[in-house]
Amino acid sequence: MCGIFAYLNYNVSRDRKHILEVLFNGLRRLEYRGYDSAGISIDASGSGSGGYGNGAAAGTPPLVFRQEGNIESLVKSVNEEVASTGLNLEEPFSVHAGIAHTRWATHGEPAPRNSHPQSSGPGNDFLVVHNGIITNYEVMKETLVRHGFTFESETDTEVIPKLAKFVFDKANEEGDQTVTFSEVVLEVMRHLEGAYALIFKSRHYPNELIACKRGSPLLLGVKDLSKDLSNGSSFHDDKFFSMDGHPKELFLSSDANAVVEHTKKVLMIEDDEVVHLKNGSVTILKFDNDKGQPKGHLSRPASVQRALSVLEMEVEQINKGKYEHYMQKEIHEQPESLTTTMRGRLIRRGSRKAKTVLLGGLKDHLKTIRRSRRIVFVGCGTSYNAALAARPILEELSGIPVTMEIASDLLDRQGPIYREDTAVFVSQSGETADTLQALQYALENGALCVGITNTVGSAIARNTHCGVHINAGAEIGVASTKAYTSQIVVMAMLALAIGDDTISSQSRREAIISGLYDLPDKVRAVLKLDEEMKDLAKLLIAEQSLLVFGRGYNYATALEGALKVKEVALMHSEGILAGEMKHGPLALVDENLPIVVIATRDACFSKQQSVIQQLTARKGRLIVMCSSGDTTSACPSVTCRTIEVPQVEDCLQPVINVVPLQLLAYHLTVLRGHNVDQPRNLAKSVTTQ
Repeated sequence: MCGIFAYLNYNVSRDRKHILEVLFNGLRRLEYRGYDSAGISIDASGSGSGGYGNGAAAGTPPLVFRQEGNIESLVKSVNEEVASTGLNLEEPFSVHAGIAHTRWATHGEPAPRNSHPQSSGPGNDFLVVHNGIITNYEVMKETLVRHGFTFESETDTEVIPKLAKFVFDKANEEGDQTVTFSEVVLEVMRHLEGAYALIFKSRHYPNELIACKRGSPLLLGVKDLSKDLSNGSSFHDDKFFSMDGHPKELFLSSDANAVVEHTKKVLMIEDDEVVHLKNGSVTILKFDNDKGQPKGHLSRPASVQRALSVLEMEVEQINKGKYEHYMQKEIHEQPESLTTTMRGRLIRRGSRKAKTVLLGGLKDHLKTIRRSRRIVFVGCGTSYNAALAARPILEELSGIPVTMEIASDLLDRQGPIYREDTAVFVSQSGETADTLQALQYALENGALCVGITNTVGSAIARNTHCGVHINAGAEIGVASTKAYTSQIVVMAMLALAIGDDTISSQSRREAIISGLYDLPDKVRAVLKLDEEMKDLAKLLIAEQSLLVFGRGYNYATALEGALKVKEVALMHSEGILAGEMKHGPLALVDENLPIVVIATRDACFSKQQSVIQQLTARKGRLIVMCSSGDTTSACPSVTCRTIEVPQVEDCLQPVINVVPLQLLAYHLTVLRGHNVDQPRNLAKSVTTQ
């Protein structure tokens, strides 16, 4: 759940100030992944002439800056240290390798000693930035301590650079003077257990970087600066990977957000690949732990060939534009993100203009899914809530039993997954650690595995048998908003595709498809409640708790609305199934506790009317969400406050109903003075368990 970034300029002169700014900006783009501490490492000196091949001298210890707090705290600290030491920011480097890290603490409190880069010891022989968790670090730490290493941090990461130094020193003691950087890293990987993405820097291998990964995201961005390729007319992968002398800039990042402003040409690094950047070339090695090596010899696998891909995103997508916060921007982007999610997937065809859905990633597997004994949705947090919102329509149109699994709970109890099951894994990032573990479990048990993610090339997208990308666009705010609504729409389309062979439900399917066409305009209409929700937030600013009651399709809306208030406004909130009200929650009701009741028109409307009456009889402080023009029917009490929303098909109503709650959470957070985009103790991509 951290962000790692690296920048290497080759055969192109860049001064230290520029290098620092690239590293800082890379961290800013990744800050949603963690923001309690940060650090960078750059070279202490170069030859200064800016000519070909100049860079750090072998054996010169690199500089390391680490600071508690967000990225701006690190920037301030570095500027102060530069001023106090007289470090020359104008010094040019024609070759330079820098690494950077923004942290979400898992092992050890936020503090400089626990920040990355973590070091092998005095002299910074090896430096590492790490995203993930090393599960066997305690055993390795004990071993390294016995060999004389001293540890300064509480992190699991510190064993990695120290192990690299141990491997390097041992190889040199045995007379292997030709040991390469990649051989050292491959030997280190043989001892690591857990999930990780790593970038190594070493004073023994100046101007080189090595990246590797297992279970955590990492990509390489390549920007060729030679004049003959600058217009983009000549694009050949071998030009980028070979040692051709062309000036180029190379970027390593946890996320494409930090790379797209520099280049769109990227390589998605696969698990167990080792990417070695040296002399302007990119070498990719495949780690294979099963191949036993002769004692005393380091692993030297052959290189593999990979192709670059082109990012389908624009810099504008990762900027705030006219909005103050990313969460605000992403809430208001939902009409466009929903349109993009549905583009090319809603089809009118045939002589009668029959309406249908085409999901290209699933078409070859629909028959298998229809024969499943059950469909199992697996997710965490918001993704779980989105699947819960779609469950009723999937059961209705498919006739297949649908069960819900929180990924961590499925793993904890080793719940039964069968070969006849279809397991659907829902994750915005496609890298969620618990969901990935559950995917591996389902694959081992022989289930057909379907992925629903927002990230092309993510681990879930690569490892499932088939799937659907939600195409919601980049989502930077930690609290998911537009990805949630796009997930619901994709799963509604999944239900339509599975049930497409059932004649009896044809009219129902066509009504839903018509509703999908109209949905972006309906969301635009509900976004006009922005000021109304801001006024409501002002009334709730001093409250300590909020209850949200929903049922049917909108039980998930209650859970998701409460989650949004909880995670960004830092206010206790609870989503409750309205049918369970009399089984405990009713004891909380009084004239002070604010309660939101979702009572839009659907099959559960009359039951929600009864809930409202019972809460009113107990002097509940009610805020009722109802369909347009339904205030009198839904809210008989004059003391009740209402929020009117457009009415759509019942299975699509959760998309509409969650938007006012997103706006409420946003305005509550701003009014209470909290950081909307970086809520306390949270980060966006939960890539650690």
